[in-house]
Parts: sequence; C-alpha cells; structure tokens
Amino acid sequence: MSLKDQFGKDVLLTGWGHSKFGKLTDETLESLIVQVSAEAIQNSGLEPRDIDEIYLGQFNSGMQPLGFTSSLALQLSEDLSNVPATRTENACASGSAAFQQGVKAVLAGTARNVLVIGAEKMTDAGADVVGAALLGASYEMAGKASTTGFTGLFAEVAKHYDKRYAAGIEGSGFAGGLGDILGSIAAKNHRNGMDNPYAQMHRDFGEEFCRTVSEKNPMVAEPLRRTDCSPVSDGAAAVVLSLGTASGAATEPVRLAGFGHANDFFPPERRDPTEFAATRVSWERALGMAGIGIDGLDFAEVHDCFTIAELIMYEAMGLTPRGEGSRAVQEGWVYKDGKLPINVSGGLKAKGHPVGATGVSQHVIAAMQLTGTAGAMQLPNARRGAVQNMGGVGIANYVSVLEAV
Repeated sequence: MSLKDQFGKDVLLTGWGHSKFGKLTDETLESLIVQVSAEAIQNSGLEPRDIDEIYLGQFNSGMQPLGFTSSLALQLSEDLSNVPATRTENACASGSAAFQQGVKAVLAGTARNVLVIGAEKMTDAGADVVGAALLGASYEMAGKASTTGFTGLFAEVAKHYDKRYAAGIEGSGFAGGLGDILGSIAAKNHRNGMDNPYAQMHRDFGEEFCRTVSEKNPMVAEPLRRTDCSPVSDGAAAVVLSLGTASGAATEPVRLAGFGHANDFFPPERRDPTEFAATRVSWERALGMAGIGIDGLDFAEVHDCFTIAELIMYEAMGLTPRGEGSRAVQEGWVYKDGKLPINVSGGLKAKGHPVGATGVSQHVIAAMQLTGTAGAMQLPNARRGAVQNMGGVGIANYVSVLEAV
C-alpha cells in the first residue's frame, strides 16, 4: 500500500525555497514570503500563473500586528491575482498543516499545482509578547503570567519522564542521567547545524558545555538549560506540490509516499505526558500509508522544540521501546553516521524555530536530501526520509514520508 495505491495519483514536491533563519532585521513577513515563494516557483519550472492555490502556515498569536496574511504571497506577481489563498494555523505545526491542506487539494483534483508557504516573524516582538503568544498554545497557561513560558511545560514533561524511566538510564537522575542525554542531543544538533547555511546558530558547543549549567548556559526551567531550548526566530520556507513535473525544474521531484495527522486532547490530565500518544498515531498513519516500517527510513527531521521532545520522539516513532530512547543516543543510532540520522539540519535547536515556517522548512530540507542538493548536510544514499512536526505538547501532530523518484 502507498499513497498512490490509495488515491490513484502521485503528489510530487517539484520546487522549494528557504530563507536564512535568525533575527532578520532587514526583512519583513511579506518580504520573506515573497522571497521563498519566488524561489519555489522558479525552481519548480513553473510560472506564477501556473499556481492554482496557496496555503500559508503561520501561527502569529499576536507577534505581528497583521493578523490576516493569506494574500501576502500574491505580492510576488500580478499573475497570482485571484488565486485562492488560505492561512492555516495549528500552533507550531502550522507549516505542516498548510502542507497537508495543499496535499489534499491536489488529491481532491481541485488543483494541479499548489504553493505551500510557512513563515513567521517573531523577533519584532518583545520577549514578553513572544512568551505570551507561545503560551496561547497551552490549555492550562493561555493568558496567564509565567516566568518560564513554554519551557516550563516541557520541563514538567522531562520531570515526569525522569521519574518514570530514569532508572533505565546510566547515571540516573538529572545530573548524570537524563540531563546528560539531553545535553548530548543538544550537542548533536548544534554540531549538525554547522553544516546548514540556513541555520540560525552556527556554533559547535560540544557535549560538556551542553550538559553543564553555567553562566553562559543557565537553567531556564529545571532540568532544561538554555541549550535544551530552541531559539526565537524569523524565517520562511516554501514548496510547490504538483501532479506532474515541468521541463524547466531545477531538480528531480520528490514523491510524497505517505502522511499522517492526529490530534490529542487538550487538557493535560487527559494525556500521559511521557507518551505523546497522538504523535505515535501520526507516525503509524504516515508509515502505514507509505507501506514501510521505521527501518525503511534513511533519515528523519523531527520537532525538537526542546531536547526532551526529540528524546520522546525516538520512542513515539518506534525507533526504541518506551523509556529506552536514551539507547538511540548512547549507541549512536541518531548521529549522522548512525542507522537513522535525526535532525541533520540541526533541527529546531540549531536551525531555529520560526513557528509557522518550521514544518515547511523540514519538508524542504528533506527534499534537498532526497535530491542530493543538501550540500554539506548531504547524507550518502538518502532515498527515503520522514518529517515530523508538532503543535503544543504533543497536541497537533503531523508526519510525512518522502522518497526520491
């Protein structure tokens, strides 16, 4: 079974664009959207007049005063006049929400070529505004004051995980067990980010720094240090989804082999904080549609908003049993030369996390890997990869399986 078997048609990623991530003081939300849209359409071999529909993933939640952004991509060309455009929002998974809406438009036959964009401009707002905006994705903390913001929510996840599973981690406890594993994940992703020209952070901090609380790496919300947290970012990415390819395309296309989406209950008391149950379901749906198991992947880009999220992801995706995610780090499985490299781009941790842009960025990075155009990030013989994007604490979950054509 594959997506084509189920729906009778291929969905292809035919072109893509990606901005630098970081504090982009010379860019606006509009300029970022126009930049990546132009790149994606040009690289697909199409013209703006060939685009049938547009989906824009953006969270915003008050970080920008403009709350109605769906038509900004039309600024690229007069030929986009009257093209249907829709903004999608599903917290930090807004980009993948846009991607899957674009996929469904192609599958439904209402569009042959869809432009999907993810964008966010966060650094124009003050830290208090950004913190309050992000907490708008929390059932229990929306509208409330917090000194630790969303970090505090994932710190609670880490505490629950440590209480339940620390005994199975060498040197159990925050100081020598879970804390060191999280530090290793942070160091891995920072090291990987050195090879990503789009990444916000280009610094190999090393494991000792990432594992140690210091003046330059303070505790944000125990046990999460600054290096365990993704940064506030600006950036955008775009991809064209098509039923076929154009003769002038810059690269070979990439095929969507399967996709999955699952939402969990919002109240925290209705969820196991260490399981990410709906995340697991989204993986099962995507892999099932693609007709493969986890061993059929050559790499994955996953949502490491905090290092504890990546650790639990190893378990949710089926790489390890529950409570044994540390093995994937200790035995080197998730490193560049391991059996399933995770976040070769640097992940959200080093690449940056402009919220609405993240899901689309992950698809672009995966497409680059599968077409051999990832530059210094390139893995050898990458033929199939997965993208996982998450909104809230395991609430809105999206997975895509992509493969080389």
